[in-house]
Amino acid sequence: MSPTPAQADCILQARWIAPVEGSAELLAHHALVIKEGRIADLLPADQVEGRWQAPEHHDLSSHLLIPGLVNAHTHSAMNLFRGLADDLPLAEWLEEHVWPAEGKWVSEEFVTDGARLAVAEMIRGGTTCFSDMYFYPDSIARAATEAGIRAAIFSPVLDFPTPMGQGPDDYLHVATRFIDDWRNHPLITPGFGPHSPYAVSDEPLARIRTLSDEMDVPVMIHLHETAGEVQPDANGERPLARLHRLGLLSPRLLAAHMVHLDEEEVRLTAQTGTHVAHCPESNLKLASGFCRVTTLREAGINVALGTDGAASNNDLDMIGEMRTAALLGKAVSGDAAALPAHEILAMATLNGARSLGLDQQTGSLVTGKNADIVAVDMAELEARPLYDPVAQLVYSCTRNQVSHVWVNGRCLMAGREMRTLNLERLLRVADNWQQQLAGFS
Repeated sequence: MSPTPAQADCILQARWIAPVEGSAELLAHHALVIKEGRIADLLPADQVEGRWQAPEHHDLSSHLLIPGLVNAHTHSAMNLFRGLADDLPLAEWLEEHVWPAEGKWVSEEFVTDGARLAVAEMIRGGTTCFSDMYFYPDSIARAATEAGIRAAIFSPVLDFPTPMGQGPDDYLHVATRFIDDWRNHPLITPGFGPHSPYAVSDEPLARIRTLSDEMDVPVMIHLHETAGEVQPDANGERPLARLHRLGLLSPRLLAAHMVHLDEEEVRLTAQTGTHVAHCPESNLKLASGFCRVTTLREAGINVALGTDGAASNNDLDMIGEMRTAALLGKAVSGDAAALPAHEILAMATLNGARSLGLDQQTGSLVTGKNADIVAVDMAELEARPLYDPVAQLVYSCTRNQVSHVWVNGRCLMAGREMRTLNLERLLRVADNWQQQLAGFS
């Protein structure tokens, strides 16, 4: 007598599965079993019958299943500033356009609406987890949880007044309360987000180091983004050395950009276990420079991939970001074999999860991890002929080929139809903000 099949919630039968963790080899004609929000099994499709049964079954016969993409650095609410001040250098863009616009418009309503718009864009592009630093972090967390997406949210800290506070004391009060309120949520990882060394002085940075240790939470900061900001200060220190003196360089720290590093700084980053969020398209658009990703990886540094905000990219397209990162990495290193497609996919998934301390939960398709999964339809003409699905994903595919998205086993999009968000409403809200912001730059 045959044993009764085990009960699952959903079975995904796919043409290819890219686990990312473990073997770099693709699994052909395999099935992934979801139970109680986790990956319960990964097995050849012809072995599913008799072992598993589920009320929901997806036949993805032309699809590649990948781990959900992890956007390791963005500012979601800035989707409402998309295209507001293009074709400008970073300092002018930030100080003469973005910061004044934020001073005039940013509110809890603005952040909620912008974050919802960004979350929808990310889900449609296959992102299942994003790392955010922006004002009113509670609003971002609510927008993420309403949609069902995973997020690491870093509450910002600055020396100067903004709509969220008058100075470091205010920002740290908001951050500690935010961390206490959200630290046990299954989808939200809270942390501290000092904006940058040039925007935060020593005393609050030292407090952040102490608080992050006491509360066991991560920290994200913009670091060594432009040539101008890495000039030695009055004490002869470059920003990385200053952060090291203050004790911030550690496996808790995710440093965004890291474009301008000398050899000693590369070694210091590696020795301290500091993570890097590489944002190639934002760096290119703002002419910030070229991150030496191959050098960082060869030094043993964990390099993740991020889009930065839509105000400086101008999209949150992680599939497009993978292609840019791969091509730019080859050009910068002078090596056409540098950053092959499977390494780029790992940067966009498992490395991103590791940079946020979430690699035991997400970032790869292995038994026991949360079921954060993306299906990419490889049947499109633009993806044919097809010799290597992962290479095709990185070099040829677009985000419009993402057909299904699951987070914690919950389907957020199926057949390009959103399950948790009303796109028509989001478009109306975006149009309303456009009318208000038009002409402001």
